[in-house]
Amino acid sequence: MAQDHSALLAQLDTLKSADASAVFAELIRAGMQALIEAEAEAEATTVLGAGRYERSETRTTHRNGHRPKTIATTSGDVELQIPKLRSGSFFPSLLERRRRIDQALHAVIMEAWVHGVSTRNVDDLVTALGVSSGVSKSEVSRICAGLDAEISRFRERSLSHTSFPYVWLDATYCKVRVGAHVVSQALVVATGMSVDGTREVLGTAVGDSESFDFWREFTAGLKARGLAGVHLVISDAHSGLKAAVAQQFTGASWQRCRVHFMRNLQGAVGSKHVPAVMAAIKTVFVHTEPDDVAAQWDQVTDTLAGSFPKAASMMRDAKPDVLAFTPFPHAHWTKIWSNNPTERLNKEIKRRADVVEIFPNPASFLRLATAVVIEQHDEWQVTRRYVSDVSLDELRAVITVKQQAGSDPAPALTSTGIG
Repeated sequence: MAQDHSALLAQLDTLKSADASAVFAELIRAGMQALIEAEAEAEATTVLGAGRYERSETRTTHRNGHRPKTIATTSGDVELQIPKLRSGSFFPSLLERRRRIDQALHAVIMEAWVHGVSTRNVDDLVTALGVSSGVSKSEVSRICAGLDAEISRFRERSLSHTSFPYVWLDATYCKVRVGAHVVSQALVVATGMSVDGTREVLGTAVGDSESFDFWREFTAGLKARGLAGVHLVISDAHSGLKAAVAQQFTGASWQRCRVHFMRNLQGAVGSKHVPAVMAAIKTVFVHTEPDDVAAQWDQVTDTLAGSFPKAASMMRDAKPDVLAFTPFPHAHWTKIWSNNPTERLNKEIKRRADVVEIFPNPASFLRLATAVVIEQHDEWQVTRRYVSDVSLDELRAVITVKQQAGSDPAPALTSTGIG
């Protein structure tokens, strides 16, 4: 990327006259501008269908000077000149637009700043994003409008393209400003495994609590969008959630997350006895046959009854829900007996949310969280399947047996969707 002698001298004069604090910003600007000009020559030629000053029947439009573009950098805002076309648009790949998550985070922080939300260090966060020159409400609205349209399309898309025998439901909480108060609101996420063994994010929603009405509306919305063929729903034991699942997914089994159950069980025994009790319960899950799992559960329950009657009572009551995974293929057990498969997704949501600390409103919380899950959804579409073909055949056989027994009115599964 060589420059002629006069251009170098002009750049040197600019640097000499700049304030010491602006030297790095000017170096960044000059370097990026030179890269843009070099890169744009090749890229713009492809877009236009002809080189500079070239007459060609394939030409689609013409160059039309430059337009200014302010770019945020760690050294402050710098103004670059972007080649402009008479019709259409051109944007050099060097200045690739922010990823969806970064756009959402950027919009949330700016929204908080514009509305005067007193979140800790929000001004520093805005400055770190390179918005030292300030941001207008119209800029925030423009960014949010584009994101909201994309997020709405994702949240409202049809789910009827296939069936989902396994569905995971989970929630995570963040601080959100509602009116004059800061409250904890729940973000609920539904993920599913399709009949073809791939994973998808099915939906997201933000609400005040994990009440029955909230979960009923959310799960009914999933069904209205075409969610069908559900045979096992995995979640924690919130009473409202459990009731909504029973109402909306008739014929499906409910798997109580075993990890959450074991955490609840710890409260029924003294802290010094927790390691021994947990070790005893874990012996249940080393067995590979459903009958052996159930027998070991009963044996551990009887063993605990003398010293820990409360824990034993909890185990008796929870047995059918915690062991709901056993009729399904053994190869799937570790994936369906808890909500652990969604833990990575929740951690990423929390990591992004921790940057904001307090969201300026529920819409901004939903915007950022959904942007995170869309990225995960897209990644799942290009990664290997979640389970093997052999285990999928076993799953279809299990569901066929349930249907023949008349205990499950859900439709049969085929490789193309709902049979």
